[in-house]
Amino acid sequence: MQSHLEENLQQDIDLIRSKVGEMGELVEKALETCLGAIEQNDRQLAYVVILRDRHIDELEETLESLCQRFLIKHLPVASQMRFVYSVIKINTELERVGDYAKSIARRFLTVSDLGAQASYPKLIDIANLAIPFLRNALRAFSESDAELAKATREREKERAIDNLRYEIHHDLIQLHIQNELPSEALVPLVTVVSCLERVANQASNICEEVLYMCTGEDLRHEYQQVLRVLFVAEYDACRGQMAVGIGNALESHRVLFSSAGVASQPLDPKTVQFMAEKGIDISGQNSKYLNQILDLKDYAIIVSLCEEAERALPSLSSRPVRINWEVQDPSKLEGTEEEVQAAYQNAYQFLERHIRELAQAILGDDMEKRKVTDVQ
Repeated sequence: MQSHLEENLQQDIDLIRSKVGEMGELVEKALETCLGAIEQNDRQLAYVVILRDRHIDELEETLESLCQRFLIKHLPVASQMRFVYSVIKINTELERVGDYAKSIARRFLTVSDLGAQASYPKLIDIANLAIPFLRNALRAFSESDAELAKATREREKERAIDNLRYEIHHDLIQLHIQNELPSEALVPLVTVVSCLERVANQASNICEEVLYMCTGEDLRHEYQQVLRVLFVAEYDACRGQMAVGIGNALESHRVLFSSAGVASQPLDPKTVQFMAEKGIDISGQNSKYLNQILDLKDYAIIVSLCEEAERALPSLSSRPVRINWEVQDPSKLEGTEEEVQAAYQNAYQFLERHIRELAQAILGDDMEKRKVTDVQ
């Protein structure tokens, strides 16, 4: 027979669970309403998402307060502590998903104002992948189902959504190049796709919290040691792509390199050819806009490769670290074939030297061991 204290503790746990379920339902409904707005070209549905976002914010505050009171009141240990700690994290993840839904709704309205089409089959496909991921993650929490959490997380890691995102970006850029999609609509649509991708990422994070809550297994450490570096240039066509290729060639799982451009431009074919001659294949890399990046604070280091990039980057707090490398864009040089080739070589040598120095500073002894292995 349960004591009064045990009954009281269980009641508080049930209340917190119910609030997580309520918040999850609101967030999932917001995403489904966004999808409906896009599929039906219904502006009213988009406004519904924006106006109802405050309810998600209010629930986030309620849940945070309940968790704080639970910690003070019950001084939980073991599984109870894991439960409340996981709920605090899940609460944050769901609030972010709510923000993504609101962002999707706003971007849809922008595209609609321009008279451009917002509904593309692959965009609908990515939404129909992301929303079930979130639904399964929430069901795993409500049912304390570790197996469902693990299966959902593993499916998200298969990168089907990432691959679909790359396809959509390529299709949208081609439509833009063919003058079938105005510049003012391109970035909002790309942002919609990025938001949907992030929904799947947040669902995976929720699954990790559920696994921790149910079993004590902490999978989050797999990502905590990864340091993200972003290269920003005027266009994500040459210099940034070259830098990412050089960084990836270091084959370090502790540093993740990516790039973005202030303005739109597809990957430079000459850069792809030049890097192939260096033994680095960047043909599978994709151009990205700076506006696609939802939160620059996700990066530990941001490297500006030109003045235009430095001016475009917003002021941030101490994180991330900002570095400025001035590198001439060889793809813009007009001259003889020898002069152009020399410009690519100079840019490559500059980036290769600086990226190795940066990696040395980050990786320390691991980088030294890699150098010894390379020599052998």
